[in-house]
Amino acid sequence: MSSSLPKLDKKAYEDQLEKLQAELVEMQQWVVETGARIVIVMEGRDAAGKGSAIKRITQYLNPRVCRVEALPAPNSREQGQWYFQRYIEKLPTAGEIVIFDRSWYNRAGVERVMGFCTTHEYRRFLHQAPIFERLLVEDGILLRKYWFSVSDEEQVRRFQSRQSDPMRQWKLSPMDLQSITRWEDYSRAKDEMFVHTDIPSAPWYTVESEDKKRSRINVITHLLSTIPWEYVEKNIPKIPDRPESTSNYERPPRSMFRYVPDVAAELEKDRVKAREDAAAALKDGEKPNKAKKSAKKAKKATKKSAAKAAKKESGKSGKKASKSGKPGKKADKKS
Repeated sequence: MSSSLPKLDKKAYEDQLEKLQAELVEMQQWVVETGARIVIVMEGRDAAGKGSAIKRITQYLNPRVCRVEALPAPNSREQGQWYFQRYIEKLPTAGEIVIFDRSWYNRAGVERVMGFCTTHEYRRFLHQAPIFERLLVEDGILLRKYWFSVSDEEQVRRFQSRQSDPMRQWKLSPMDLQSITRWEDYSRAKDEMFVHTDIPSAPWYTVESEDKKRSRINVITHLLSTIPWEYVEKNIPKIPDRPESTSNYERPPRSMFRYVPDVAAELEKDRVKAREDAAAALKDGEKPNKAKKSAKKAKKATKKSAAKAAKKESGKSGKKASKSGKPGKKADKKS
């Protein structure tokens, strides 16, 4: 559906996102005041946009109220437990929101497709999951389950984007890339999962995520519309005036402390000099046009000094890498 729609306008997206995030903060206040418990399950294809949606939801929320749980593979002790046990430990107490970045549905997805569980374990999960979720809802937990859907072409494009971006290469793993070669297996697993676990008390909601901006707006709007929250009057504490000192306290000299070096001053150095030159030119009676040119030079100088600082830092890191030699290369391969 969303694949035929144009990309959402950036300005419209940012304006609406800000409004929605303000409402999320209000909803958080309601959760704290009423002792509500919210569980949000985020599932979907690899690179479907779950992580970026979670980031926008939690951006302005209190991490003591709203936390994200992304559990690693179970350890040897957890493998001997009831499958749902390690997830139960992460459920919210009164006044908390928990977002599962992947959840107990790993068993119906990656574990089923990759053969990490037996057929008997898989069938038992499909039987127990609806019962488990009904128990959560009956106990008063507000459970929301979202499936992020993306096309195979868009998924590959996002993988390629991660591959070429050093800041996001950590997001790529051999397991993620299996979702390309096993696309149809994952589709079948998802279809069967929906058949068994899309129940009236805990339904699945599909988020079209071909355009990440649209998906973020849509999922946050839906979340806010399905939670029965209300605006709560906030008791904002008053900031007191600082009282006058009545003691003879004197701050120790700065020389006694260790300070972080002001590396940022390097970025300002050329601009400050250019501004001083411009001020001196005006003082000496130079024409306003020339002073404006000096101001422009000041702006250019800022960019130039920033580039110098960046080059200097990259040069340092390059020297460190060359000094480290072969061991450093081995470490890269492992990572």
